Amino acid sequence: MDIATLEAQEERLVFAGFDEAVALRLGQKLVELGLSRAHPIVITIRTPDRTLFHAALPGAKPLNDKWALRKSNTTLLFHEASYLVGSRMREKGGNLAVHGCDSETYSESGGSFPIRVQGTGMIGAVTVSGLPQHDDHALVVEAIGALLFPPA
Repeated sequence: MDIATLEAQEERLVFAGFDEAVALRLGQKLVELGLSRAHPIVITIRTPDRTLFHAALPGAKPLNDKWALRKSNTTLLFHEASYLVGSRMREKGGNLAVHGCDSETYSESGGSFPIRVQGTGMIGAVTVSGLPQHDDHALVVEAIGALLFPPA
């Protein structure tokens, strides 16, 4: 996926408001999608200071929790999707270490997406781990899109 597409997703997928009830609906949508496709994933929705939603679906491994934390740390630090951050790094031939970010705390892998609220900015991150990075990212984008733009 190219950088322009990733940037366009971030511009488009902005919530009018976001609270614990919205986090629950978003988490439930991700669980629904994951179960219907038998995805062995971990799902987290968090702000910088607390977890709003967490689920591990059948087949997910403990390591997926660690990956989800590292990806969401990247999104919370850069205020961008971890896939976008990683794509920019790869395009420049660099990695997160040039920003002083160690690989035990941060990840350039896709799967974490910023939760943005109109008039407020980024307030948190929604993250999926357990699939290839492109698929983790796509699942999060699909779920946010389903919440923001439900079929008529």
